[in-house]
Amino acid sequence: MNHSGRSERDLSGLRRVLATTVLIGVVVFSGRLSASDRLIDDANWPAYQGGEDSPQYSPLKRIDKTNVKDLELAWFYPVNAKGLFGFNPVIVDGVMYLLGKDHSIVALNAATGSQIWGHPVQSFVTSRGINYWESKDRSDRRLIFSANNYLQEIDARTGLTIHSFGSDGRVNLREGLGRDPNSFVTIQSGTPGRIFENLIILGSSTGEEYGSPPGDIRAFDILTGKMAWSFHTIPHPGEFGYETWPPEAWKYAGGVNDWGGMTLDEKRGIVFVPTGSSTYDFYAADRTGADLFADCLLALDARTGKRLWHFQFVHHDLWDYDAATAPKLLTVRHEGKMVDVVAQATKQGFLFVFKRETGEPLWPIEERSVPRSEMPQEHAWPTQPFPTKPPPFARQAFTVADVNPLVTDAADLARLKEWVSGARNEGLFTPAGLKDTMEVPGNSGGANWGAAATDPATGMIFVQSKDAPSMLKLIGERPRSVFTAPPAAQGRDFYQDHCQTCHGIDRNGHGGVAPSLVDAPQRLGASGILATVRAGRGGMPPFPQSGLSDKDLAAIIAFLSDPAAADVPFHGKPSVPGPDSPGAKYWSGYGTIDAANGLPGISPPWSSLTAYDLNEGVIKWRIPLGTVPSLAAKGIKPTGSYWPRGGPVATAGGLIFVGTGSDLTLHAYDKDNGNILWERQLASAPEGIPAVYEANGREYVVFCTRDGEALDNLPPNPNQVVQAVGSTEHQGYYVFALPQVDQLKPAKKK
Repeated sequence: MNHSGRSERDLSGLRRVLATTVLIGVVVFSGRLSASDRLIDDANWPAYQGGEDSPQYSPLKRIDKTNVKDLELAWFYPVNAKGLFGFNPVIVDGVMYLLGKDHSIVALNAATGSQIWGHPVQSFVTSRGINYWESKDRSDRRLIFSANNYLQEIDARTGLTIHSFGSDGRVNLREGLGRDPNSFVTIQSGTPGRIFENLIILGSSTGEEYGSPPGDIRAFDILTGKMAWSFHTIPHPGEFGYETWPPEAWKYAGGVNDWGGMTLDEKRGIVFVPTGSSTYDFYAADRTGADLFADCLLALDARTGKRLWHFQFVHHDLWDYDAATAPKLLTVRHEGKMVDVVAQATKQGFLFVFKRETGEPLWPIEERSVPRSEMPQEHAWPTQPFPTKPPPFARQAFTVADVNPLVTDAADLARLKEWVSGARNEGLFTPAGLKDTMEVPGNSGGANWGAAATDPATGMIFVQSKDAPSMLKLIGERPRSVFTAPPAAQGRDFYQDHCQTCHGIDRNGHGGVAPSLVDAPQRLGASGILATVRAGRGGMPPFPQSGLSDKDLAAIIAFLSDPAAADVPFHGKPSVPGPDSPGAKYWSGYGTIDAANGLPGISPPWSSLTAYDLNEGVIKWRIPLGTVPSLAAKGIKPTGSYWPRGGPVATAGGLIFVGTGSDLTLHAYDKDNGNILWERQLASAPEGIPAVYEANGREYVVFCTRDGEALDNLPPNPNQVVQAVGSTEHQGYYVFALPQVDQLKPAKKK
């Protein structure tokens, strides 16, 4: 049954009329299709990742293995918005909704790219996607998004604010978490929520420092903005899992949030929510215990928020092993029966598979002993779960024998080998300590957001992953400065609280994630740093005055300008551990292991695409994903790209579409064997997840890109670069299609 109650034939006719209406410039009706409705209208890309069920799959097949080589640029929509970061458009009935120029939300004609309307938005907008909802009679159609920590709605037909939602069109997401809302720097996630009936279910981005807010899962009424239910991911007294934390932890512990995306089984009314680690990531004396529901797959009743079942992937996380990929729903043949499953890829390189209704593992999962922590007051959990099937998709060990042989500088190669050989390195779950500690695949390795696509017809799942080992090392807390201390000393403390996790203890940054700040005062100036912090940039959200005052920021700039000035005799009183900060504190940077020339310290491949057959729990094929241009120019090609962000999309045409940023390249692979069928290089870096849709009988594939350079700054091959005619801009949305004459041919039956 479709939402309008019309027959499938009537609805199909209406869509043809509406598609024609778009061409003459009239705003069309649009519709949201549920997971169960996807086969009624294959033309749409009705939600982030292709549907509320996060399939990253399109049933369209006009573009197939035989003709994908002929794909050409159909249109290009340039974007200059700071913070554009892998946006996955929503396409419904010939209209594309996306994050556009100057932080605006725009509606475009999906066949031509011409703008229908634009809605300006202040500050940082949900950067990976947007939500679409319509009433059953289609008289009410809304776009739902977050900006500057406020949930907001606009009319999908006009782009005008819906003022009856919340308070004059906004709901403050800082409220309703049981703590002072003014103490939160950010709670808004870059990933959109999921729509179920008249509810929008949201995760959050809490930050990763001491004092971060809790990551409660919340549902809001789409019509009123009122909170319908809330699930405490850090349990309160009397709630299931409360005993897995210290008694007062629900008052001060933070994180345990869903930031990478959740998945809805609309038929069963179950929302599957993968959660992240609790803060602080690498030292956890203030959260002794297993820490439910950190690093879990939660199965919640989508109407009430009631827990149905859960599975914890990491007990007492000390590695920042967030479950960041949206769970995938498939039906597979298992022991002679068809079974509905949910599969979760993790940063550890594991793929866990469960029966959807009960949480029973499809194959046994073993609790195995892991190394103990050497840190004072720390109690690492003695065992961790290891699935027996399917096999891992990422490397889980890094020794001297695995150091990158492509590092040609002898001194640097010796440095890397000495660094790796001297580290504590006792396997996948070696806890961080006061000496270098190896973490593999790494806290930014394995599978991250958007990293998996499905093929529902065959029970296949395709996982994009990175091998990005980290070297962790904890440093202890110095006494906190009081406001009689010099500004640089105060700034050091604020830097630790707000900046250090991303930009590093030594301010050298985190490859692929956060830039070095060593020369930021000279490169940007105080005014440039202030503007960047307030407005946000790339993947960094804006920091409001309530979370970081101008005075605090001035102190940070003083510290960055003269770090040595922070190391002065301390005359104040050190802070006393209390409810907000129990016990000792330790920090670590994320710890990427890189060669001096910018290449990874580990041998290639650095990123991979792995195809699993979940009917058998086996790997069908695995390939390196992308290249490094300077190495490829020397004939060294099977390296994989470095730091791909986003993920693949599979199609009924037998294809997998994916983009890789370090080589600025789009790819189409044969989903049966991983063979490359089509590639195009761009002048900007593809990020996020492609979208596949049909408009006026023509199939399109759209890729979002950000400003960027190849990893090694090698100029793109001018014969390969795709550039829109008449445009000098590079960042934006590249939309590809077959030549018009090919699109008019009937799709092949399979």
